[in-house]
Amino acid sequence: MGEELQEETELVEEEEDVEQGEGAQEEEAAEEEVGDADQSAIVAKRQEVQDKEFVEVRLPADVVAEAQQVWTAFINSASSREAAGEAIYAALFDSAPSLQSLFKTARSG
Repeated sequence: MGEELQEETELVEEEEDVEQGEGAQEEEAAEEEVGDADQSAIVAKRQEVQDKEFVEVRLPADVVAEAQQVWTAFINSASSREAAGEAIYAALFDSAPSLQSLFKTARSG
């Protein structure tokens, strides 16, 4: 009887995986069919803060490439990795000082 329950559980898990995979493929195909005019709507949808669930984010390849290029330029413009990190924290804490209390260690400098 225990084996039957385990087999049923495995079957249900496999069906869920297939359904989730199909949903992701359908969403990806729908996004590929979207024209440039709707690209901004997709980006706007991804800018919304999701605090109830963790959903895999799929960005268009050109957005990923541009983000990587900007990140590389930012890192290369800093004198060190520590300086780059300090610049990020400075911008964050200057725009929202109340967030500083959420970090374990104080900002150096």
